[in-house]
Amino acid sequence: MSWYIVMRVQMQGSSVRAACSAFEIDAESGWMRDARRIDSPNCDERPADCRLELIVLHGISLPPGRYGGPWIEALFTNTLPAAVHEYFAGICRLRVSAHVLIDRNGSLTQFVPFHRRAWHAGESCHRDRWACNDFSIGIELEGSDDRPYTNRQYEILSRVVAGLRAAYPSLLGADIVGHSDIAPGRKTDPGPAFDWGRLDAHLGETATRS
Repeated sequence: MSWYIVMRVQMQGSSVRAACSAFEIDAESGWMRDARRIDSPNCDERPADCRLELIVLHGISLPPGRYGGPWIEALFTNTLPAAVHEYFAGICRLRVSAHVLIDRNGSLTQFVPFHRRAWHAGESCHRDRWACNDFSIGIELEGSDDRPYTNRQYEILSRVVAGLRAAYPSLLGADIVGHSDIAPGRKTDPGPAFDWGRLDAHLGETATRS
């Protein structure tokens, strides 16, 4: 398994000075101030005393390879119509979600408050810890494994990460991984088209993937 290990290079005391402008997050409510809010029913409480210690990046497009439209939102709210596309018939009964979605234009939608457990990772393991949903944040990027993500998506993603670190100190030392890293053989997203070095640059950090 590979993972994204963050090495901070901009320190002041015990805090990290982000190279990007962080989105404001209310840690108590778990909601982001600048995101459109759509509540997903596909979430529940995290285990007691479980800290946030992982950020998982996903890629999604519905139907596969097509962008735009209401279909990701419909999937996360259990309203995806099976008759619209043959692919939808196979997934419309899934009960899945993510904390946030960043579309191709950089628009940000939040479906689950960050202190609650979104159902994004499925069967998964990171550093010998199973059930990654318990301790992770799930971020969906509208995209495909083999098509470059947009500059705006990297910019917004970095601001989300910066906001999460500011609101939840346990994420300051957390790994950022792809879904494929925690579910190898089962998942491939966000795919080789995702440029981890570009995320580094936006966050003002150096990093290694091993």
